[in-house]
Amino acid sequence: MSTMDRREFIEVLGGGLTVAFAVDVTALLPQQRGRGYPSDFNAYLRVGEDGRVTLFTGKIEMGQGVNTSLCQMLADELDVPLGVVEPVMGDTDLCPWDMGTFGSMTTRFFGPPLRAAGAEARAVLMQLASEQWKVPVDRLATKDGAVYDTRQPTRRVAYGDLTKGRKIDRHVDGVKPEPRAEHTVCGVATPRMDAVSKVTGGAKYAGDIRLPGMLCAALLRPPSHESKLVDADVRGAEAVAGVTVVRDGDFIAVLHEHPDVARDAVERIRARWDTPKPAVDNSDLFDHLEANAPDAQVVSQAGDLAEGKRLSVKTASSRYLNQYVAHAPIEPHTAVAEYKDGRMTIWASTQGPFGVQSEVARALNLPPAAVRVITPYVGGGFGGKNANGQAVEAARVAMLSRKPVQLAWSRKEEFFYDRFRPAAVVHVTSGVDAKGKLVLWQLETLYAGDGASEPMYAAPHHRVTSRGGWMRQGQGQPLAVGPWRAPAANTNRFAAESQIDMMAAAAGVDPVSFRLANLKDERARRVLRAAAERFGGSFAPGPSGKGIGVAMSDDVGTCVATIAQVSVNQDRGTVQVQRMVCVQDMGEVINPEGAKLQVESCLTMGLGYALREEIRFQGGAVLDENFDSYQLPRFSWVPKIEVVLLDSDLTPQGGGEPAIPTVGAVVANAIFDACGARLYELPMTPGRIRTALLAGGAE
Repeated sequence: MSTMDRREFIEVLGGGLTVAFAVDVTALLPQQRGRGYPSDFNAYLRVGEDGRVTLFTGKIEMGQGVNTSLCQMLADELDVPLGVVEPVMGDTDLCPWDMGTFGSMTTRFFGPPLRAAGAEARAVLMQLASEQWKVPVDRLATKDGAVYDTRQPTRRVAYGDLTKGRKIDRHVDGVKPEPRAEHTVCGVATPRMDAVSKVTGGAKYAGDIRLPGMLCAALLRPPSHESKLVDADVRGAEAVAGVTVVRDGDFIAVLHEHPDVARDAVERIRARWDTPKPAVDNSDLFDHLEANAPDAQVVSQAGDLAEGKRLSVKTASSRYLNQYVAHAPIEPHTAVAEYKDGRMTIWASTQGPFGVQSEVARALNLPPAAVRVITPYVGGGFGGKNANGQAVEAARVAMLSRKPVQLAWSRKEEFFYDRFRPAAVVHVTSGVDAKGKLVLWQLETLYAGDGASEPMYAAPHHRVTSRGGWMRQGQGQPLAVGPWRAPAANTNRFAAESQIDMMAAAAGVDPVSFRLANLKDERARRVLRAAAERFGGSFAPGPSGKGIGVAMSDDVGTCVATIAQVSVNQDRGTVQVQRMVCVQDMGEVINPEGAKLQVESCLTMGLGYALREEIRFQGGAVLDENFDSYQLPRFSWVPKIEVVLLDSDLTPQGGGEPAIPTVGAVVANAIFDACGARLYELPMTPGRIRTALLAGGAE
């Protein structure tokens, strides 16, 4: 933030403890696109006169539970009860700048500076008590939001009594966060602090915001992303009582007090569109991607592929395919915008409030300081709410109409404007020697990105390359793409772990033993052994008829092993996942309850991309418009799920995404073990399973 931004921030805070933060927290994490977290203590927390602590973060809460775990981290460092800590999240006027909430980075990257801020604040409070009592600071200690004298334990002063609303400018050098062994709040399974409000309907989302005089907007939409507006007659919409139409070129919005009236009125606009004939659809998608992929970039390589082929007694080459997958959050993109006194205020369902601020400022030619973004609870994002089209649209309508405006995308708009998980192709060639050792590994991933593509297994002769990815849009992808929970990892681990399973079967070795024999990392071996022990029983080379599958992933610093058992109805081509055991090493676990919920959500959500979710399209037209044709996981799909979180000495690693990349492969491998059919395309629909069975299983 600039100097003016920080001064305004302090004024907004009002009374409370304000301490100059001496620890250079920006050294604790990578620079974020040229900006780092601020070094000012006041950016992160405030201790009020009543002793309550406010935590400020540019991160947002979209169901992952970081509003609870971040408060746990601060409570430990300040030595206050968890119940007195309240978070303010995603408010660009109050919170430190943040790149966004994605990539399982909240705890890993924001946690260290937050802990450092809390540690220094506690040290300053002890200094204040030392000066007040005229005793050495090293004979003081803290507990439950108060400083006390260790020689006279009844002598204590609450933090709020020390601050008395004064602004305190003070540095304390060399303060370090407390060691893990001293944590009393972190590591304790803690119910989510937003659970009651969400269950009872008290939680506020962008769609719950109501402002005096607010109107609801509906926009004229094209039938295809390739369509160009020729002309539009808006008289039919204007004839509806209470409707206002605003227009800026091809941007046409209908406003009314009630959203359903606005939507009905926009349908009365007579628009003519120039729409070209579709050039690509699902039938030729993968050939199109192969023909248009950019040049390959080397991700990892060692040894000599020709030597690996010479050493191999058994080899396999496979082509794995992934269809487009939608984010499909239950809460659609929604925003409320109000332009008043030269300033735009936006309440938005977004994963990146500071990104919204920048986008709106550019779109409306406003300085960023004239745009405030407030992020209420967000009803799911999964990477899909990094793009903020609805917020920019709402701001444009508010500017044109000079009225507070709410814009909530319909489910059809949500699908149409989604930036899908990329359709992708992965080629893998692998080989094992006479001892069952992996000696050859060649993987090329097209359009998924290179996340989690490096070999987990010790292949002395390997080469991994990547052609395109979700961050390189416009290079051959027919539809807009973007990050989807564990970007790239879902696609790459599906291919890699399916191929490893194929090698195990070719070597006549069970899938657990084969992986243990070829894993190059002891941490991964520990995770897999724990999963096998928890699953119980014995493992046999596939296909054994048992329907047991194994898959692993190592992403965002977290190592995961999942073992699943399925049953396959070969006549219908349907799959029922009966049991899933997932073991995860994610370093220090801040909130075991929250971490367990995230693993369960990964496994459940993963069943969707594994079995049914795919976007049908023709050119720029998205054919799926609602959940009648786009099928999310049902309650009846959910198996018995057992989660094991291994204790680890590592600092906290990613928790919101690492388990989901294992799901596609673990289900595919379990299907193979059940009936001998090897699936190479996601989702594994009944039709594709029947086709694989008729083809005799493996290629």
